[in-house]
Amino acid sequence: MGSERGAVVVGSGPNGLAAAVTLARAGVPVTVLEAADSIGGGTRTVELVSPGVLHDVCSAIHPMALATGFFGAFELTRRVSFAVPEASYANPLDGAAGTRAAIAYRDLERTADELGRDGAAYARLYRPLLRHLPGIVDFALGGSMLRWPRDLSAALVTALRTAEQGTPAWNLRFREAAAPALVSGVAAHSIGRMPNLATAAVGTVLGALGHASGWPVPIGGSRAISDALAADLIAHGGRIETDRRVTELGELDAFDVKLFDTSAQGLLRIAGRALPAAYRRGLERFRFGDGASKVDFVLDGPVPWRDPRVAAAPTVHLGGTRAETAAAERAVSRGRYPERPYVLLAQPTSFDPDRNAPGVNAVWSYTHVPRGSDRDVSATVIAQIERFAPGFRDRIVATRVTTAAQLAAYNPNYVGGDFSAGAVTMRQLLARPVFARDPWRTPAPGVYLCSSATPPGPGVHGLAGWYAARSALRHEYGLPAPELGAAGA
Repeated sequence: MGSERGAVVVGSGPNGLAAAVTLARAGVPVTVLEAADSIGGGTRTVELVSPGVLHDVCSAIHPMALATGFFGAFELTRRVSFAVPEASYANPLDGAAGTRAAIAYRDLERTADELGRDGAAYARLYRPLLRHLPGIVDFALGGSMLRWPRDLSAALVTALRTAEQGTPAWNLRFREAAAPALVSGVAAHSIGRMPNLATAAVGTVLGALGHASGWPVPIGGSRAISDALAADLIAHGGRIETDRRVTELGELDAFDVKLFDTSAQGLLRIAGRALPAAYRRGLERFRFGDGASKVDFVLDGPVPWRDPRVAAAPTVHLGGTRAETAAAERAVSRGRYPERPYVLLAQPTSFDPDRNAPGVNAVWSYTHVPRGSDRDVSATVIAQIERFAPGFRDRIVATRVTTAAQLAAYNPNYVGGDFSAGAVTMRQLLARPVFARDPWRTPAPGVYLCSSATPPGPGVHGLAGWYAARSALRHEYGLPAPELGAAGA
């Protein structure tokens, strides 16, 4: 039995929907307000480039969907179909580094066998992580990083690998180009200078998942995830209202409990007057990272990779060698535009062929740019793809560029084009957005923050919303966390 005290969730990204589902399952009357005309936030799939061709607006491949607590409890795989390729991601190389790409398979030993002299060293890097993976996932994604880890061995392994790959010692175990390129290509997802501890921590977890549960492709696009969450919410009495932009806290007076799937800046803008001065100052100190510029393509066929094995990976990291990737990320952090940028490319069509008409290949890509950039970087993105896939330019049927400034206008949570809703630094992994054992609960009565601006940070995992809702259930309603399984849907 729940409470008659209603709750509202502002924002319908995966965290907002996860919070709403958790509250509704506990019997709390809950309404979701979404400023856009459709739900999903970072999990929208639409006709973005050409009519009849579906592209994911933000996230396309989901390493955390099969391995994290909320989606596991929600039994997401019973509600959404996923393709889980044998290859999780690839990093093409050229020139002195060789023409063969480095491929990260779910099978660690197969990966190592293809990495030449560094294969054994690469396997030694990841074997302890895979042995302790449940504890590592719990340590990295199980809530506030200020809590004592449940599995000390897992925490120690994570810390050792992060210390190695996040400092100038990162090349000591390697002798060739392929293995370190594979590691740094994953770490660059976090957007930041390399080597550093924060990017290494992100890369450690994502890389380990790539060799375990894999990097899955949701069939039908990322919107299948938000649709599954919305369906469960409605089945349990929840409501969703789109085209409902909230500008101030007074608009929510009809609700006793308010959860914000917004950036820290968004919370400050809407609820600032209700927050104590010290907390407001903490939100004001919260920093945003560099931005992303997205370039989506429609091709008339597959990407013509120089190494055809790259076609087997849904995610491709186009940064070249480790040194090249680090140089590109360093340039962006200094406000520059690298000639050879790090480009992240997703090619879901091969794994979800019914999403679009035969012969149509929807390719998704982004590159890192200085925060707030309004520059069209499509020429350098195309050149970087062409470097590893000669003839790519000739396959392009249509292109759509979204600058960092346009990304921020599309989603106010992405301040300056930072889709992580706050820079991923060691300080901001611990203080997200402030130092607190319950960082989802603000000092204002009944006000919670449930976005990627809270632990465990960015990614499509629903965890921030789940943790915020459980905190609200405990403090506002005196209720335990509900069961979430599909059998009770």
